[in-house]
Amino acid sequence: MHLEVAKVHKQFETPQGPLVALKDINCHVETGEFVCAVGASGSGKSTLLRLIAGLDMPTAGTITVDGEVITGPGVDRGMVFQRYTLYPWMTVQENVEFGLKLQGISKPERREQASRYLDVVGLTQFGKALPKELSGGMQQRVAIARALANHPKILLLDEPFGALDVQTKETMQQFLLDLWQRLGISILMITHDVGEAVFLAQRIYVMSARPGTIQKELVIGLGNDRAYAVRRTPEFHHYCENIVDLLRG
Repeated sequence: MHLEVAKVHKQFETPQGPLVALKDINCHVETGEFVCAVGASGSGKSTLLRLIAGLDMPTAGTITVDGEVITGPGVDRGMVFQRYTLYPWMTVQENVEFGLKLQGISKPERREQASRYLDVVGLTQFGKALPKELSGGMQQRVAIARALANHPKILLLDEPFGALDVQTKETMQQFLLDLWQRLGISILMITHDVGEAVFLAQRIYVMSARPGTIQKELVIGLGNDRAYAVRRTPEFHHYCENIVDLLRG
């Protein structure tokens, strides 16, 4: 898998005139990588992810997955939003099956695939529950299972833990890291939480605001087998301070 964002520019027309949201964005994600884009509000993080997901089109530049230009949404990219976006009238099992149903996959096959990924995220026993019966963290696990059930080449995460309390957020960060290590999937996640980005990512793109640009690319040398204790190390704090300085600058 190779995701390439090349010289991407995004401009919105407003009553006050053109608004440049992204300017000359160049970034990439390779097979099995966990990459984060971090930036303050107004840096265009969500706009960038929407372009990669095919929910919007760039004004200029190209975005490709394995050499194929993105022209709209596709099953090769799984998207998870900050809000849980589960269908409240469907059971957990039905929510995970939904994308497979749209693809015309037979009921027995989609049931088998959905059950497999509910097991992966540790929610097998909640298959018949409705979303309202689950905690926020559990609902995000369902959303992740739904995205993974389509076997995407890359998982796109739009601040998926931003609506969670601190303790649940930390639990979900460790869950996501463990999931990435077990499945070997490619992940691109955007966040405004510097500590979250440093804890999770192998590489980080630091974005500036108005217009959104890539200030710097950082390789995070904390190893892949990370536990919560890594947050107490001098190396972790050094990376965080470096990124905060860039964002303030």
